[in-house]
Amino acid sequence: MFFVDTLEFEGLGNRGYVAGGPGAAVVVDPPRDIDQVIATAARRGVRIAYVVETHVHNDYVSGGLELARVTGAAYLVPAGAHVRFDRTPVADGDTVTVDEGLTLRALATPGHTPHHTSYVLEENGRGVAAFTGGSLLIGSVGRPDLVEPRLTERLARAQHASAHRLADELEDDVAVLPTHGFGSFCASSQATGDATTVGRERRTNDALTKDVDTFVTEMLARLDDVPAYYAHMGPANAAGPAPVDLTAPRRADGEEIASRLAAGEWVVDLRSRVAFAEGHAAGSFNFEGDGRLATYLAWLIPWGKPVTLLAGTPEQLADAQRELARVGIDRPAAAATGDPAGWVRAGEQLVSFPRARFVDLAELRGRGEQVVVLDVRRDAERAGGFIEDSVHIPVHELHGRVGEVPGGTVWVHCAGGMRAAIAASLLDAAGRDVVAVDDGFDAAVEAGLPLTRPGNGR
Repeated sequence: MFFVDTLEFEGLGNRGYVAGGPGAAVVVDPPRDIDQVIATAARRGVRIAYVVETHVHNDYVSGGLELARVTGAAYLVPAGAHVRFDRTPVADGDTVTVDEGLTLRALATPGHTPHHTSYVLEENGRGVAAFTGGSLLIGSVGRPDLVEPRLTERLARAQHASAHRLADELEDDVAVLPTHGFGSFCASSQATGDATTVGRERRTNDALTKDVDTFVTEMLARLDDVPAYYAHMGPANAAGPAPVDLTAPRRADGEEIASRLAAGEWVVDLRSRVAFAEGHAAGSFNFEGDGRLATYLAWLIPWGKPVTLLAGTPEQLADAQRELARVGIDRPAAAATGDPAGWVRAGEQLVSFPRARFVDLAELRGRGEQVVVLDVRRDAERAGGFIEDSVHIPVHELHGRVGEVPGGTVWVHCAGGMRAAIAASLLDAAGRDVVAVDDGFDAAVEAGLPLTRPGNGR
């Protein structure tokens, strides 16, 4: 009997897999922090015989090279990938024996990247699972625009062909196990559901139900923004990432935190947006440790800028450090935990700003009071409707565009509250009077706020 264990990384919207038989296993698209992969194999009592990559990843730093070194496993990387380290190149149709009666077969599935390769796990010659990486996802496919703009349409067409190849070669009951599509910006649209099969995708996936021209036109029209840090992930993976260091950062007191802020470094408070609004070190930014920390901090921070982490507990700090290492933010400059009162210099006080809901904004406008409403959602979200007379600056652009926000008190909102909290902290650090709207956007309609819908008027 074979097994497949899923390693889920909610903060990045990705998954990796450990699959095998009674004695040996293969690891597919491992994370940077390989200790949990090794622990998963140890719980199964199996040897890691192979580590495989579906492609050179654009959204996180792979642990594959280090995992292969530590375990002695063969490291399989698509032959077409341009990398600067020793590996076993894999071509279409290549097979390896994972365990008795269990083989892994490579299928060339270009589209997400030109060299993208899927892997079919076969038990006694019958396909049982397909590791599809950034090719066929749950209800979608991987986006084709992350490699080179001039290749985008060609790769989009290749995605359509690759999806059809998988559907044509595999039986309906074969499990489809993608790496992307669980919130990752590597997906061309977001997944609906948690698991799927070839048969389900054949019935529901646009790549398999629409002709290639329609599919390509519609997919390219809905591609979302690309996180800025993606530009650094591919080169890091191609060069061969260094081993990760998760030892505790040096501890900082209020004096050092103030000094780092004065030097223009980033001080990031990982506590909840509620706790941050109630009291925080002036100048610090709020990226919730329980939110999509790696995606948004890596997206906003100038690459290479030193970062100091502030956390409520040592456990929260350790979790954040692990997640940030997955996107190449390897070593915090310093850190502090515990009582926020210790994060400021003697004699100084924590600062705060108010939180509100859309109904509060509606009441304010109903009294005729004028405030700035700042929408920090992405362009694609705003296209579905926005509060009348609101200003729009996506959160990932705000740090460089704070000066464009009109004067006065700023009520900042997103779709649910997390990004509004990030934006509010950026504005607060810049000395602006801010109110963070901590509410779902549907509540704006319920509160009676007038919405503008592009193309349809109000």
